[in-house]
Amino acid sequence: MREHAMSTSSALNDNALNIDVPPASRDPRLYNDDLAPVPRAQRTWNGYSIFSMWMSDVHSVGGYTFAASLFLLGISGWQVLLALTVGILVVYVLMNWIGKPSVIHGIPFPVMARVSLGVMGANLAAIIRGVVGIVWYGVQTYFASKAVATLVLLFFPAAAALHDSSFLRLDLLGWLSFLAMWVFQLIIFQRGMETIRKFIDFCGPAVYLVMLALMGWILSQAGLSSLSLTLGGQVLSPGAQFQAMSSAVLLVVAYFAALLLNFGDFSRFAKSERQMKVGNFLGLPVNFLAFAIIIVIVTAGSSKVFGTMIMDPVAIVARIQNKVAVVIGSVTFIIATMGINIVANFVSPAYDIANLFPRHIDFKKGGLIASVLAVVVCPWIFVDSAKAITIFVSIFGAVLAPLYGVMMADYYLLRKQAIKAADLYTMSSDGAFYYDGGWNRNGLLALLASSVISIGWELCTQLFAVLPPNHFGWLIGALSGAVIYLLAMRSNHTAGA
Repeated sequence: MREHAMSTSSALNDNALNIDVPPASRDPRLYNDDLAPVPRAQRTWNGYSIFSMWMSDVHSVGGYTFAASLFLLGISGWQVLLALTVGILVVYVLMNWIGKPSVIHGIPFPVMARVSLGVMGANLAAIIRGVVGIVWYGVQTYFASKAVATLVLLFFPAAAALHDSSFLRLDLLGWLSFLAMWVFQLIIFQRGMETIRKFIDFCGPAVYLVMLALMGWILSQAGLSSLSLTLGGQVLSPGAQFQAMSSAVLLVVAYFAALLLNFGDFSRFAKSERQMKVGNFLGLPVNFLAFAIIIVIVTAGSSKVFGTMIMDPVAIVARIQNKVAVVIGSVTFIIATMGINIVANFVSPAYDIANLFPRHIDFKKGGLIASVLAVVVCPWIFVDSAKAITIFVSIFGAVLAPLYGVMMADYYLLRKQAIKAADLYTMSSDGAFYYDGGWNRNGLLALLASSVISIGWELCTQLFAVLPPNHFGWLIGALSGAVIYLLAMRSNHTAGA
Protein backbone atom coordinates (compact mmCIF):
# COMPACT_ATOMS: atom_id res chain seq x y z
CA MET A 1 0.00 0.00 0.00
CA ARG A 2 2.76 2.43 0.93
CA GLU A 3 4.60 2.04 -2.37
CA HIS A 4 1.38 2.36 -4.37
CA ALA A 5 0.23 5.42 -2.46
CA MET A 6 3.57 7.20 -2.82
CA SER A 7 3.46 6.62 -6.55
CA THR A 8 0.03 8.19 -6.93
CA SER A 9 0.14 11.28 -4.76
CA SER A 10 2.59 13.63 -3.18
CA ALA A 11 0.24 13.57 -0.21
CA LEU A 12 2.14 10.52 0.99
CA ASN A 13 5.46 12.23 1.56
CA ASP A 14 4.74 11.84 5.28
CA ASN A 15 5.74 8.15 5.14
CA ALA A 16 2.19 6.90 4.55
CA LEU A 17 0.75 4.37 6.97
CA ASN A 18 3.60 5.03 9.40
CA ILE A 19 3.39 8.75 10.04
CA ASP A 20 5.05 10.40 13.00
CA VAL A 21 4.54 14.00 14.04
CA PRO A 22 7.79 15.58 15.30
CA PRO A 23 7.58 16.64 18.97
CA ALA A 24 8.24 20.24 17.95
CA SER A 25 5.00 20.23 15.94
CA ARG A 26 2.80 18.81 18.71
CA ASP A 27 0.92 21.78 20.09
CA PRO A 28 -0.96 20.61 23.21
CA ARG A 29 -4.04 22.51 22.02
CA LEU A 30 -4.16 20.26 18.97
CA TYR A 31 -2.47 16.99 19.89
CA ASN A 32 -2.98 13.98 22.11
CA ASP A 33 -2.45 10.26 21.59
CA ASP A 34 -6.04 9.69 20.38
CA LEU A 35 -5.84 12.46 17.76
CA ALA A 36 -2.32 11.58 16.57
CA PRO A 37 -1.79 9.62 13.33
CA VAL A 38 -2.22 5.89 13.88
CA PRO A 39 1.12 4.03 13.50
CA ARG A 40 1.30 1.14 11.07
CA ALA A 41 1.64 -1.41 13.86
CA GLN A 42 -1.73 -0.40 15.28
CA ARG A 43 -3.63 -0.69 12.01
CA THR A 44 -5.46 -3.95 12.60
CA TRP A 45 -8.64 -3.45 10.56
CA ASN A 46 -8.83 -5.65 7.46
CA GLY A 47 -11.58 -5.90 4.86
CA TYR A 48 -13.67 -8.14 7.09
CA SER A 49 -13.48 -5.64 9.97
CA ILE A 50 -14.79 -2.89 7.68
CA PHE A 51 -17.43 -5.27 6.32
CA SER A 52 -18.55 -6.16 9.86
CA MET A 53 -18.66 -2.49 10.76
CA TRP A 54 -21.11 -1.83 7.94
CA MET A 55 -23.20 -4.84 8.89
CA SER A 56 -23.42 -3.39 12.40
CA ASP A 57 -24.48 -0.06 10.95
CA VAL A 58 -27.07 -1.38 8.49
CA HIS A 59 -28.54 -4.13 10.69
CA SER A 60 -30.23 -1.98 13.28
CA VAL A 61 -33.76 -1.20 14.38
CA GLY A 62 -33.26 2.38 13.24
CA GLY A 63 -31.92 1.31 9.85
CA TYR A 64 -34.78 -1.13 9.35
CA THR A 65 -37.42 1.42 10.37
CA PHE A 66 -35.87 4.07 8.13
CA ALA A 67 -35.81 1.81 5.06
CA ALA A 68 -39.37 0.65 5.73
CA SER A 69 -40.53 4.27 6.12
CA LEU A 70 -39.73 4.89 2.44
CA PHE A 71 -43.06 3.23 1.69
CA LEU A 72 -44.64 6.40 3.07
CA LEU A 73 -43.38 8.27 0.00
CA GLY A 74 -46.12 6.49 -1.94
CA ILE A 75 -43.89 4.18 -3.98
CA SER A 76 -44.23 0.43 -4.34
CA GLY A 77 -42.01 -2.29 -2.90
CA TRP A 78 -39.88 -2.77 -6.01
CA GLN A 79 -39.42 1.02 -6.30
CA VAL A 80 -38.30 1.19 -2.66
CA LEU A 81 -35.81 -1.58 -3.39
CA LEU A 82 -34.51 0.19 -6.51
CA ALA A 83 -34.12 3.47 -4.64
CA LEU A 84 -32.23 1.71 -1.84
CA THR A 85 -29.92 0.11 -4.40
CA VAL A 86 -29.11 3.34 -6.25
CA GLY A 87 -28.71 5.23 -2.99
CA ILE A 88 -26.24 2.78 -1.50
CA LEU A 89 -24.13 2.77 -4.68
CA VAL A 90 -23.82 6.55 -4.35
CA VAL A 91 -22.91 6.15 -0.68
CA TYR A 92 -20.23 3.58 -1.58
CA VAL A 93 -18.45 6.04 -3.86
CA LEU A 94 -18.74 8.92 -1.38
CA MET A 95 -17.49 6.72 1.46
CA ASN A 96 -14.34 5.75 -0.45
CA TRP A 97 -13.62 9.44 -1.06
CA ILE A 98 -13.91 10.43 2.60
CA GLY A 99 -12.07 7.34 3.86
CA LYS A 100 -8.93 7.69 1.73
CA PRO A 101 -7.22 10.67 3.43
CA SER A 102 -7.66 9.05 6.84
CA VAL A 103 -6.17 5.80 5.59
CA ILE A 104 -3.23 7.67 4.11
CA HIS A 105 -2.51 9.94 7.05
CA GLY A 106 -3.98 7.94 9.95
CA ILE A 107 -6.08 10.86 11.21
CA PRO A 108 -9.68 11.13 12.50
CA PHE A 109 -12.33 13.50 11.17
CA PRO A 110 -11.73 16.50 13.47
CA VAL A 111 -8.06 16.54 12.49
CA MET A 112 -8.89 16.17 8.78
CA ALA A 113 -11.30 19.11 9.10
CA ARG A 114 -8.31 21.31 10.01
CA VAL A 115 -7.20 21.18 6.38
CA SER A 116 -10.16 23.17 5.07
CA LEU A 117 -11.29 25.09 8.18
CA GLY A 118 -8.00 25.75 9.96
CA VAL A 119 -6.48 24.17 13.04
CA MET A 120 -8.89 26.07 15.29
CA GLY A 121 -11.79 26.39 12.86
CA ALA A 122 -12.06 22.61 12.82
CA ASN A 123 -13.52 22.86 16.32
CA LEU A 124 -16.68 24.24 14.74
CA ALA A 125 -16.90 21.21 12.46
CA ALA A 126 -16.33 18.97 15.47
CA ILE A 127 -19.14 20.67 17.39
CA ILE A 128 -21.58 20.32 14.48
CA ARG A 129 -20.79 16.67 13.91
CA GLY A 130 -20.65 15.99 17.65
CA VAL A 131 -24.13 17.41 18.26
CA VAL A 132 -25.62 15.32 15.45
CA GLY A 133 -23.78 12.22 16.67
CA ILE A 134 -24.99 12.72 20.24
CA VAL A 135 -28.63 13.04 19.14
CA TRP A 136 -28.32 9.98 16.90
CA TYR A 137 -26.66 8.09 19.76
CA GLY A 138 -29.68 8.81 21.92
CA VAL A 139 -32.12 7.91 19.14
CA GLN A 140 -30.51 4.52 18.50
CA THR A 141 -30.32 3.83 22.23
CA TYR A 142 -34.05 4.57 22.39
CA PHE A 143 -34.74 2.16 19.52
CA ALA A 144 -32.79 -0.57 21.33
CA SER A 145 -34.57 0.20 24.61
CA LYS A 146 -37.89 -0.68 22.97
CA ALA A 147 -36.58 -4.23 22.56
CA VAL A 148 -35.59 -4.21 26.23
CA ALA A 149 -39.12 -3.13 27.16
CA THR A 150 -40.54 -5.96 25.03
CA LEU A 151 -38.47 -8.48 27.01
CA VAL A 152 -39.52 -6.98 30.33
CA LEU A 153 -43.21 -7.22 29.44
CA LEU A 154 -42.75 -10.76 28.16
CA PHE A 155 -41.48 -12.05 31.50
CA PHE A 156 -43.09 -9.50 33.82
CA PRO A 157 -46.52 -8.59 32.41
CA ALA A 158 -47.29 -6.53 35.52
CA ALA A 159 -44.66 -4.05 34.34
CA ALA A 160 -47.30 -2.73 31.93
CA ALA A 161 -48.50 -0.59 34.83
CA LEU A 162 -45.32 1.47 34.38
CA HIS A 163 -46.85 2.89 31.19
CA ASP A 164 -49.20 4.94 33.35
CA SER A 165 -46.45 7.24 34.62
CA SER A 166 -44.40 9.45 32.32
CA PHE A 167 -41.73 12.13 32.44
CA LEU A 168 -40.58 14.30 29.52
CA ARG A 169 -42.89 12.41 27.12
CA LEU A 170 -41.47 8.97 27.99
CA ASP A 171 -43.23 6.53 30.32
CA LEU A 172 -41.52 4.95 33.31
CA LEU A 173 -40.95 1.58 31.61
CA GLY A 174 -39.40 3.45 28.69
CA TRP A 175 -37.08 5.36 31.04
CA LEU A 176 -35.95 2.22 32.86
CA SER A 177 -35.34 0.37 29.58
CA PHE A 178 -33.51 3.36 28.08
CA LEU A 179 -31.21 3.80 31.08
CA ALA A 180 -30.48 0.05 31.23
CA MET A 181 -29.48 0.12 27.57
CA TRP A 182 -27.44 3.28 28.15
CA VAL A 183 -25.40 1.71 30.97
CA PHE A 184 -24.83 -1.57 29.10
CA GLN A 185 -23.48 0.26 26.04
CA LEU A 186 -21.22 2.48 28.09
CA ILE A 187 -19.54 -0.51 29.74
CA ILE A 188 -18.54 -1.88 26.33
CA PHE A 189 -17.67 1.44 24.73
CA GLN A 190 -15.29 2.43 27.51
CA ARG A 191 -13.04 -0.55 26.82
CA GLY A 192 -11.49 1.09 23.76
CA MET A 193 -11.30 0.75 19.98
CA GLU A 194 -9.94 -2.80 19.83
CA THR A 195 -12.79 -4.13 21.98
CA ILE A 196 -15.17 -2.15 19.79
CA ARG A 197 -13.71 -3.82 16.68
CA LYS A 198 -14.18 -7.30 18.15
CA PHE A 199 -17.73 -6.49 19.24
CA ILE A 200 -18.90 -5.27 15.84
CA ASP A 201 -17.24 -8.29 14.16
CA PHE A 202 -19.94 -10.29 15.99
CA CYS A 203 -22.96 -7.97 15.76
CA GLY A 204 -23.63 -7.83 12.02
CA PRO A 205 -23.65 -11.55 11.18
CA ALA A 206 -25.85 -12.34 14.19
CA VAL A 207 -28.64 -10.11 12.93
CA TYR A 208 -28.76 -11.82 9.54
CA LEU A 209 -29.81 -15.07 11.19
CA VAL A 210 -32.74 -13.44 12.96
CA MET A 211 -33.80 -11.33 9.98
CA LEU A 212 -33.75 -14.34 7.65
CA ALA A 213 -35.82 -16.26 10.20
CA LEU A 214 -38.25 -13.34 10.45
CA MET A 215 -38.55 -13.17 6.66
CA GLY A 216 -39.18 -16.93 6.52
CA TRP A 217 -41.92 -16.62 9.14
CA ILE A 218 -43.58 -13.71 7.31
CA LEU A 219 -43.54 -15.65 4.03
CA SER A 220 -44.96 -18.73 5.73
CA GLN A 221 -47.84 -16.64 7.10
CA ALA A 222 -48.46 -14.37 4.11
CA GLY A 223 -47.61 -16.74 1.28
CA LEU A 224 -45.38 -16.09 -1.70
CA SER A 225 -47.83 -13.48 -2.91
CA SER A 226 -46.04 -10.98 -0.66
CA LEU A 227 -43.12 -11.23 -3.06
CA SER A 228 -45.12 -9.29 -5.61
CA LEU A 229 -44.01 -6.17 -3.71
CA THR A 230 -46.85 -4.07 -5.05
CA LEU A 231 -47.68 -2.21 -1.85
CA GLY A 232 -47.31 1.52 -2.22
CA GLY A 233 -50.03 3.29 -0.31
CA GLN A 234 -51.21 5.41 -3.23
CA VAL A 235 -51.10 5.57 -7.01
CA LEU A 236 -48.72 8.25 -8.27
CA SER A 237 -48.28 9.74 -11.72
CA PRO A 238 -45.01 8.89 -13.54
CA GLY A 239 -43.59 12.32 -12.71
CA ALA A 240 -44.55 12.03 -9.06
CA GLN A 241 -43.08 8.52 -8.92
CA PHE A 242 -39.75 9.77 -10.29
CA GLN A 243 -39.64 12.59 -7.75
CA ALA A 244 -40.55 10.24 -4.91
CA MET A 245 -37.87 7.74 -5.94
CA SER A 246 -35.30 10.54 -6.27
CA SER A 247 -36.21 11.67 -2.77
CA ALA A 248 -35.83 8.08 -1.55
CA VAL A 249 -32.35 7.81 -3.10
CA LEU A 250 -31.23 11.05 -1.45
CA LEU A 251 -32.78 10.00 1.85
CA VAL A 252 -30.51 6.95 1.78
CA VAL A 253 -27.51 9.26 1.32
CA ALA A 254 -28.81 11.53 4.09
CA TYR A 255 -29.23 8.52 6.39
CA PHE A 256 -25.51 7.85 5.96
CA ALA A 257 -24.61 11.56 6.28
CA ALA A 258 -23.14 11.14 9.75
CA LEU A 259 -21.13 8.11 8.63
CA LEU A 260 -19.86 10.00 5.59
CA LEU A 261 -18.04 12.18 8.12
CA ASN A 262 -17.42 9.50 10.75
CA PHE A 263 -15.85 6.92 8.48
CA GLY A 264 -12.38 8.45 8.69
CA ASP A 265 -12.42 7.69 12.43
CA PHE A 266 -12.44 4.02 11.44
CA SER A 267 -10.61 3.91 8.11
CA ARG A 268 -7.53 5.34 9.88
CA PHE A 269 -7.18 1.87 11.46
CA ALA A 270 -7.35 0.05 8.08
CA LYS A 271 -4.29 -1.88 6.97
CA SER A 272 -4.49 -0.42 3.46
CA GLU A 273 -6.72 1.52 1.08
CA ARG A 274 -7.47 -1.71 -0.77
CA GLN A 275 -8.69 -3.39 2.44
CA MET A 276 -10.91 -0.37 3.05
CA LYS A 277 -12.46 -0.55 -0.42
CA VAL A 278 -13.04 -4.30 -0.21
CA GLY A 279 -14.76 -3.89 3.14
CA ASN A 280 -16.82 -0.98 1.82
CA PHE A 281 -17.97 -2.91 -1.23
CA LEU A 282 -19.02 -5.98 0.73
CA GLY A 283 -20.54 -3.97 3.56
CA LEU A 284 -22.37 -1.33 1.54
CA PRO A 285 -23.71 -2.35 -1.90
CA VAL A 286 -23.65 -6.13 -1.33
CA ASN A 287 -24.74 -6.25 2.31
CA PHE A 288 -27.15 -3.32 2.15
CA LEU A 289 -28.93 -4.72 -0.91
CA ALA A 290 -29.36 -8.13 0.74
CA PHE A 291 -30.73 -6.52 3.89
CA ALA A 292 -32.97 -4.21 1.84
CA ILE A 293 -34.58 -7.22 0.14
CA ILE A 294 -35.37 -8.70 3.55
CA ILE A 295 -36.78 -5.38 4.81
CA VAL A 296 -39.04 -4.87 1.80
CA ILE A 297 -40.37 -8.45 1.95
CA VAL A 298 -41.00 -8.31 5.71
CA THR A 299 -42.60 -4.85 5.58
CA ALA A 300 -44.81 -5.76 2.63
CA GLY A 301 -45.69 -9.10 4.22
CA SER A 302 -46.54 -7.52 7.57
CA SER A 303 -49.50 -5.80 5.93
CA LYS A 304 -50.90 -9.14 4.83
CA VAL A 305 -50.19 -10.92 8.12
CA PHE A 306 -51.29 -8.24 10.60
CA GLY A 307 -53.64 -6.14 8.47
CA THR A 308 -51.41 -3.07 8.74
CA MET A 309 -47.93 -2.25 7.56
CA ILE A 310 -45.54 -2.44 10.54
CA MET A 311 -42.26 -0.59 10.13
CA ASP A 312 -40.69 -1.53 13.46
CA PRO A 313 -39.11 -5.02 13.52
CA VAL A 314 -39.34 -5.14 17.33
CA ALA A 315 -43.11 -4.64 17.07
CA ILE A 316 -43.31 -7.51 14.56
CA VAL A 317 -41.27 -9.82 16.79
CA ALA A 318 -43.43 -8.89 19.78
CA ARG A 319 -46.54 -10.11 17.92
CA ILE A 320 -45.12 -13.58 17.34
CA GLN A 321 -46.79 -16.01 19.73
CA ASN A 322 -43.56 -17.70 20.77
CA LYS A 323 -41.51 -16.62 23.78
CA VAL A 324 -38.26 -18.10 22.49
CA ALA A 325 -38.63 -16.25 19.19
CA VAL A 326 -39.40 -12.99 20.97
CA VAL A 327 -36.36 -13.35 23.24
CA ILE A 328 -33.95 -14.22 20.44
CA GLY A 329 -35.29 -11.48 18.19
CA SER A 330 -35.27 -8.79 20.87
CA VAL A 331 -31.76 -9.63 22.13
CA THR A 332 -30.42 -9.65 18.60
CA PHE A 333 -31.92 -6.26 17.79
CA ILE A 334 -30.42 -4.90 21.00
CA ILE A 335 -26.97 -6.12 19.96
CA ALA A 336 -27.47 -4.81 16.42
CA THR A 337 -28.41 -1.35 17.60
CA MET A 338 -25.40 -1.26 19.90
CA GLY A 339 -23.33 -2.00 16.82
CA ILE A 340 -24.59 1.02 14.90
CA ASN A 341 -24.26 3.21 17.96
CA ILE A 342 -20.57 2.32 18.06
CA VAL A 343 -20.00 2.95 14.38
CA ALA A 344 -22.14 6.00 13.79
CA ASN A 345 -22.72 7.74 17.05
CA PHE A 346 -20.26 7.02 19.86
CA VAL A 347 -16.79 7.16 18.36
CA SER A 348 -17.40 10.41 16.45
CA PRO A 349 -18.54 12.67 19.33
CA ALA A 350 -15.87 11.08 21.55
CA TYR A 351 -13.19 12.26 19.10
CA ASP A 352 -14.94 15.60 18.59
CA ILE A 353 -15.06 16.42 22.30
CA ALA A 354 -11.44 15.30 22.71
CA ASN A 355 -10.52 17.59 19.82
CA LEU A 356 -11.99 20.59 21.67
CA PHE A 357 -9.89 20.04 24.79
CA PRO A 358 -7.05 17.61 23.88
CA ARG A 359 -5.00 18.46 26.98
CA HIS A 360 -7.78 17.47 29.36
CA ILE A 361 -10.09 15.06 27.52
CA ASP A 362 -9.13 11.79 25.83
CA PHE A 363 -11.27 9.41 23.78
CA LYS A 364 -12.85 7.66 26.79
CA LYS A 365 -13.69 10.86 28.63
CA GLY A 366 -15.14 12.33 25.44
CA GLY A 367 -17.31 9.24 25.01
CA LEU A 368 -18.56 9.50 28.58
CA ILE A 369 -19.54 13.14 28.07
CA ALA A 370 -21.28 12.29 24.78
CA SER A 371 -23.22 9.48 26.47
CA VAL A 372 -24.51 11.77 29.21
CA LEU A 373 -25.57 14.42 26.69
CA ALA A 374 -27.40 11.74 24.68
CA VAL A 375 -29.82 11.38 27.60
CA VAL A 376 -30.22 15.11 28.12
CA VAL A 377 -31.51 15.72 24.55
CA CYS A 378 -34.53 13.41 25.10
CA PRO A 379 -34.02 11.62 21.74
CA TRP A 380 -37.41 9.88 21.63
CA ILE A 381 -39.00 13.24 20.83
CA PHE A 382 -37.31 13.29 17.41
CA VAL A 383 -38.59 9.90 16.20
CA ASP A 384 -42.10 9.49 17.60
CA SER A 385 -43.45 8.32 14.21
CA ALA A 386 -42.23 6.86 10.91
CA LYS A 387 -42.82 10.21 9.17
CA ALA A 388 -40.85 11.98 11.89
CA ILE A 389 -37.91 9.67 11.16
CA THR A 390 -37.73 10.68 7.48
CA ILE A 391 -37.90 14.38 8.42
CA PHE A 392 -35.26 13.85 11.11
CA VAL A 393 -32.94 12.06 8.67
CA SER A 394 -33.33 14.65 5.91
CA ILE A 395 -32.78 17.71 8.15
CA PHE A 396 -29.76 16.24 9.92
CA GLY A 397 -28.39 15.20 6.53
CA ALA A 398 -28.73 18.79 5.35
CA VAL A 399 -26.82 19.96 8.44
CA LEU A 400 -23.85 17.66 7.73
CA ALA A 401 -23.75 17.84 3.92
CA PRO A 402 -21.89 21.19 3.66
CA LEU A 403 -19.04 19.80 5.77
CA TYR A 404 -18.64 16.89 3.38
CA GLY A 405 -18.72 19.17 0.31
CA VAL A 406 -16.16 21.62 1.72
CA MET A 407 -13.72 18.93 2.86
CA MET A 408 -13.82 16.85 -0.31
CA ALA A 409 -13.54 19.90 -2.60
CA ASP A 410 -10.50 21.04 -0.64
CA TYR A 411 -8.72 17.69 -0.52
CA TYR A 412 -9.35 16.42 -4.05
CA LEU A 413 -9.89 19.52 -6.21
CA LEU A 414 -7.88 22.22 -4.48
CA ARG A 415 -4.92 20.42 -2.89
CA LYS A 416 -4.86 17.40 -5.21
CA GLN A 417 -4.50 15.12 -2.14
CA ALA A 418 -1.25 16.79 -1.05
CA ILE A 419 -1.13 17.67 2.64
CA LYS A 420 1.60 17.57 5.27
CA ALA A 421 0.37 15.83 8.40
CA ALA A 422 2.75 17.66 10.77
CA ASP A 423 1.06 20.97 9.89
CA LEU A 424 -2.20 19.62 11.29
CA TYR A 425 -0.84 19.74 14.83
CA THR A 426 1.01 23.05 14.96
CA MET A 427 -0.13 26.57 15.83
CA SER A 428 2.90 28.07 14.09
CA SER A 429 2.04 30.79 11.60
CA ASP A 430 4.27 28.91 9.15
CA GLY A 431 1.90 25.95 9.22
CA ALA A 432 -0.17 25.42 6.08
CA PHE A 433 -3.41 25.23 8.07
CA TYR A 434 -2.87 28.15 10.44
CA TYR A 435 -4.55 30.56 8.01
CA ASP A 436 -5.71 33.60 10.03
CA GLY A 437 -5.07 32.80 13.69
CA GLY A 438 -6.04 29.17 13.11
CA TRP A 439 -9.28 29.98 11.23
CA ASN A 440 -9.86 29.67 7.49
CA ARG A 441 -12.43 32.37 6.86
CA ASN A 442 -13.16 31.08 3.37
CA GLY A 443 -13.99 27.65 4.71
CA LEU A 444 -16.20 29.07 7.44
CA LEU A 445 -17.97 31.33 4.93
CA ALA A 446 -18.64 28.38 2.61
CA LEU A 447 -19.87 26.28 5.51
CA LEU A 448 -22.22 28.97 6.79
CA ALA A 449 -23.64 29.92 3.38
CA SER A 450 -24.21 26.35 2.21
CA SER A 451 -25.73 25.38 5.57
CA VAL A 452 -28.27 28.19 5.27
CA ILE A 453 -29.12 26.99 1.76
CA SER A 454 -29.47 23.27 2.57
CA ILE A 455 -31.21 23.63 5.93
CA GLY A 456 -33.49 26.32 4.52
CA TRP A 457 -34.41 24.00 1.67
CA GLU A 458 -35.36 21.19 4.03
CA LEU A 459 -37.36 23.50 6.28
CA CYS A 460 -39.27 24.89 3.30
CA THR A 461 -40.07 21.43 1.94
CA GLN A 462 -40.55 19.38 5.13
CA LEU A 463 -41.93 21.67 7.81
CA PHE A 464 -43.38 24.78 6.18
CA ALA A 465 -44.50 23.23 2.85
CA VAL A 466 -43.45 26.34 0.94
CA LEU A 467 -41.91 24.09 -1.73
CA PRO A 468 -43.15 20.69 -3.03
CA PRO A 469 -42.13 17.86 -0.66
CA ASN A 470 -38.71 16.34 -1.46
CA HIS A 471 -35.52 15.39 0.31
CA PHE A 472 -32.80 17.05 -1.79
CA GLY A 473 -31.20 18.88 1.15
CA TRP A 474 -28.07 16.70 1.34
CA LEU A 475 -27.27 17.06 -2.37
CA ILE A 476 -27.89 20.81 -2.34
CA GLY A 477 -25.79 21.26 0.81
CA ALA A 478 -22.81 19.23 -0.41
CA LEU A 479 -22.70 20.80 -3.87
CA SER A 480 -23.19 24.37 -2.67
CA GLY A 481 -20.53 23.86 0.02
CA ALA A 482 -18.02 22.59 -2.54
CA VAL A 483 -18.73 25.32 -5.11
CA ILE A 484 -18.74 28.23 -2.65
CA TYR A 485 -15.55 26.98 -1.01
CA LEU A 486 -13.64 26.60 -4.27
CA LEU A 487 -14.73 30.02 -5.50
CA ALA A 488 -13.80 31.68 -2.20
CA MET A 489 -10.39 30.00 -1.94
CA ARG A 490 -9.39 30.63 -5.52
CA SER A 491 -10.55 34.24 -5.49
CA ASN A 492 -8.43 34.90 -2.40
CA HIS A 493 -5.38 32.96 -3.63
CA THR A 494 -5.04 31.03 -0.38
CA ALA A 495 -4.98 27.51 -1.72
CA GLY A 496 -1.35 26.75 -1.03
CA ALA A 497 -0.46 23.80 1.17
